Amino acid sequence: MSQSYEVIFENNKKWVESKVAEDPDFFHNLAKTQTPDYLYIGCSDSRATAEELMGAKPGEVFVHRNIANVVNTLDMSSTAVIQYAVEHLKVKHIIVCGHYNCGGVKAAMTPQDLGLLNPWLRNIRDVYRLHQAELDSIEDENKRYDRLVELNVQEQCINVIKMACVQERYILEEQPIVHGWVFDLRTGKIIDLEIDFEKTLKDIQKIYNLTSSDWVMSRKTK
Repeated sequence: MSQSYEVIFENNKKWVESKVAEDPDFFHNLAKTQTPDYLYIGCSDSRATAEELMGAKPGEVFVHRNIANVVNTLDMSSTAVIQYAVEHLKVKHIIVCGHYNCGGVKAAMTPQDLGLLNPWLRNIRDVYRLHQAELDSIEDENKRYDRLVELNVQEQCINVIKMACVQERYILEEQPIVHGWVFDLRTGKIIDLEIDFEKTLKDIQKIYNLTSSDWVMSRKTK
C-alpha cells in the first residue's frame, strides 16, 4: 500500500485526537441528526472544497459536487440531493458555486470529442449557446473563460429555481433562497454574483410555474 494512501489514516487519527481534546463530546454531538442551513452545489475540483472555503464546521453544510457544478433535471443524483435538502433538511439557502480555472468549463469551450463527457459538457455548451453574442464579444480568452464560469453558475441557479420542490416550499415558507457564487482560486475569495432570487422566480414562472396545484395553495392557508 502506498505511503500517500496510508498517511490519510494517520491524518484521520490525529484529527480525531485533536477534536476529542477540544471537546470530548464532539463525535457524540456529530452523530446526532444534521440540521444544516445551507445546501452547497459545487464543482468536484480538488482545489475548491466547500467547507474549507466557507469556514464551515461539520454539520453546517449539505454538499453536492460534480463536474462544473451542473444541475440537470435528468441527473437523479443532483435532483435527489436538492429535494432531500429542501423537503427533509429544510435548508434555508441553496448555493451554486463555480470557480475560475474550471476544467469542465474549459473543456466545454474546446471543439473536440471527449467521449462519455460529451453529454455532460453539453449542458455547459448550451450555456455558451444562450450567451454566445456576449461571450464572443470578449476578445481576451481568459476573460471569456471566466465569464462563462459566471454564466454557467447563473444558469444552474435557474435550473434549481425551476424545480417544483424549491418553488413549493418557497410559497409555503419563503425559503430556501438560491444564491450564485464563484470561488476565485487566484485570490481565495468568494464572489457573490448577487442573483436576484425573487425576480428570477417571477420571470420564469410563466413557463416553469409548478405551484398552481390546489394542495400547495391549501397548505399555505393553514
